[in-house]
Amino acid sequence: MAPSKSAKSAPAKEKKEKIYHPSSRKAEQLARKALRKGKLGNLASKRDPRLTLTQRHTVDVYGFFYHALPQEGAMTLTELHHIVRDIWLTRFDQELEEEKAARRKGRPKSAKETRLQEIKLRETEEYRTGMEVPDLTHAATVEVFRRWDQKELAYIQLLRFIRITSTEPEVVVVSRPGKHASIIGALVSENQEDQEMDDTFSEG
Repeated sequence: MAPSKSAKSAPAKEKKEKIYHPSSRKAEQLARKALRKGKLGNLASKRDPRLTLTQRHTVDVYGFFYHALPQEGAMTLTELHHIVRDIWLTRFDQELEEEKAARRKGRPKSAKETRLQEIKLRETEEYRTGMEVPDLTHAATVEVFRRWDQKELAYIQLLRFIRITSTEPEVVVVSRPGKHASIIGALVSENQEDQEMDDTFSEG
């Protein structure tokens, strides 16, 4: 007997969207993911299509620190370490969790999971041994960085860079002093102030 055409299949249940408490860890993760997606999407649209893959990656790296700039003034060294340790190095954690969850038991890691893990390990080791970043603790550098168009890589060479490590978070090494006139001028002023203080102490 053929099945009756009048028989209707049960309507599929709509999947209810989960609601998380605003202060919960999951809500914070989703907020960070949305923020990063929006910023990187905006950055990708501004990239020069003539750039090579390596150059695009470099623009993305500097773009991350550009979007991390404080609303005003410079940030503290502790804040800079927080940006690197808790946001930059964890930016793929959500994708890694999704890849692991999608992988069936006993199956090998996907190419994407392997690639993301390799990036995370490499960058974590770089941070441990010494990672070079724009000096967001230096007021003159921050002001110059704010004027970047998020495209021109040559402009980045004007900034002052420092090397920081996870093993000695209080240690800072200036790796590139910066070429912009205002950064050079700020360095001269700092040196003059240091010299005046030395002279004062020696006289005393």
